Amino acid sequence: MYIIPAIDILNKKVVRLREGDYEQVTQYDVTLEEMIEKYQSHGTDFIHIIDLNGAKNDFSNQQYLFDVIRKTDMKVQYGGGIRSIDKVKELIDSGVHRVIVGTQAITNPTFLEQLGKELCGKDKCSHQVIVAIDVLDEVIKYSGWMESSPIKLMDYVDKCLQLGFFRFLCTDINKDGKLGGAGIELYQKLLDHSPFIKLIASGGVSSMKDIEQLSKIKVEACVVGKAIYEGHISIDEIKNWNLESLISI
Repeated sequence: MYIIPAIDILNKKVVRLREGDYEQVTQYDVTLEEMIEKYQSHGTDFIHIIDLNGAKNDFSNQQYLFDVIRKTDMKVQYGGGIRSIDKVKELIDSGVHRVIVGTQAITNPTFLEQLGKELCGKDKCSHQVIVAIDVLDEVIKYSGWMESSPIKLMDYVDKCLQLGFFRFLCTDINKDGKLGGAGIELYQKLLDHSPFIKLIASGGVSSMKDIEQLSKIKVEACVVGKAIYEGHISIDEIKNWNLESLISI
């Protein structure tokens, strides 16, 4: 298992939300460019960038983010406001390592099938495209976590698998931004249901102990944000963990 540092952007500022609530924002006195440089200088080569404006259909950040991403040689996992197949293609062509799709995959029943046909074969899609599953009490949320889907969690996972998408980013909203521990129970349920999925855990990681617990249940990776900004996990600890994991990302 490896660790991916997270950078959430709202109004071009580095922030963290609590439980996905745009009214509960912590803003950090650092720019996206400075954070990327900090991670890169400490030997980290993989980052997770989320456009929180884009997640709620405000695309004022996108050009700024795309310009920054094009300038870095780090591997970028990017999400927020990706509403079309053309946008997925544009991001991959611009050098984004993995694109996260969420709302459109849930609200448009044919989106993932079309994406698979137009962009890639089944195997390639599982590496370039991540399906986001944002979960609150086993209910899937979308549009910046403001809307609820009637689709049952495990049914949605099964549908994605049938279409050739095997990599999931699962955020436990109950845990997100609280530094209260990762959603081990939720991730274990998903892995018990589909042991062969590549699961990226997100939300609540507060210490290296949480990282160790996630590693034990064999998630592929975990995203860490607030714990870094608040000094609970150091960038050097992330670097050392990833080196010791001996996993090619």
